[in-house]
Amino acid sequence: MQSFYPSQIIEYLYCPRYTYFEYVLRIPQNEVKYFKVERGREIHDEKLERNKEYLRKKIGVTRKWTDMYLGNDYLRGKVDEVLELEDGSYAPLDYKFALWKDRIFETYAQQLYCYAILIEDTYNKPVNKGFLVYTRSRNKLVEVPIDENAKSKVRQSTGEMLKIIDGNKFPKATKFKKRCLNCTYRNICTK
Repeated sequence: MQSFYPSQIIEYLYCPRYTYFEYVLRIPQNEVKYFKVERGREIHDEKLERNKEYLRKKIGVTRKWTDMYLGNDYLRGKVDEVLELEDGSYAPLDYKFALWKDRIFETYAQQLYCYAILIEDTYNKPVNKGFLVYTRSRNKLVEVPIDENAKSKVRQSTGEMLKIIDGNKFPKATKFKKRCLNCTYRNICTK
């Protein structure tokens, strides 16, 4: 069975045609490794080595696991940290090489929603929130609520992605035409 990384769910939500081009037509994205992505990976590795306990005390962590690669029938991904909290629930924590700009970007939230499902399926514990650490804002810690509706939308998205792939279905493009300007498939996509 086909399983997806959170980044692929995010791409689908950005525009369903990503799924079609990548999985049905098998046209790879010509992605450039941006500095921020590479630097983010370096910061992530550094954070794992330093200050391992400083944030966790703030949020009542009783146990943690780092760099956990998790998967189920339809999702897979590596969670920076899986946290067990004092109330018995679990939570994902993800480091971002980014500045805190007083709002949570939808892509970051979607990633945590995917991780929440993976953690629930793996550990059989409830996940009601996740955490983001903005390393370029002095490690600002931000709590992100995760409700059943958010997790349900992720499951629904994976089902719709499978329909595109299995049915060789060319989906409608996003209704947000500004997104087409930066799309890696803009030169081959019919508008």
